[in-house]
Amino acid sequence: MSKRVAVILSGCGVHDGSEPHETTLTLLRLDQLGIGYRCFAPDIEQRQSINHLTDEPMPEEARNVLVESARLVRGEIASLETLDPGEYDGLVLPGGFGVARNLSDFAEAGSDMSVLPLLRDKVMPFFESGKPIGLMCIAPVLVPRLLGQAIPITVGQDAGVAGAISSMGGLHKSCSVEDVVIDREHRVITTPAFMLTDRISEAAKGIFKLVDKLVEMMD
Repeated sequence: MSKRVAVILSGCGVHDGSEPHETTLTLLRLDQLGIGYRCFAPDIEQRQSINHLTDEPMPEEARNVLVESARLVRGEIASLETLDPGEYDGLVLPGGFGVARNLSDFAEAGSDMSVLPLLRDKVMPFFESGKPIGLMCIAPVLVPRLLGQAIPITVGQDAGVAGAISSMGGLHKSCSVEDVVIDREHRVITTPAFMLTDRISEAAKGIFKLVDKLVEMMD
């Protein structure tokens, strides 16, 4: 496995962390293609914990993003602080509302959002060196603030999130669940995944395509 991809997670669970199916499908496709990977997450407290049975906040329960992310990947994960972009050929950010609650404050601030400074510090070297970056589901909402460019991206067909992206100077493109939006100039790939479907088989089509395109760009 000569090529390696860094995968940045934001917790465990669609409502307050990384989306489990999107994470697993990403890792599955990388492994099928013979691409090495390593998962990372910030060692910080979650802004909010959610009961995934009721979708209600759990204000009495504190959760750590790194500890929760470890649930998804059998403990094979490291603190985001230790990520050395020079050791990896590409980067993937799965979705899940942890992106909007832990990697940024989009859940509360909308288009006035800010991005976790540590995330920017680790992602920008990939972008500046032309290494491909893939984002799925809600994660593309980070792009205008994270990369600071009018880069074509997609969250599918969600008018509210698309409007927020536009308000931040981003360029949203409508997209079906099985497809991707590619900015070849900036080497950014996005797909809607579970922003557009509840079926894992449908989300897999776009996620696999994103990973395939990412790997092609690493050659």
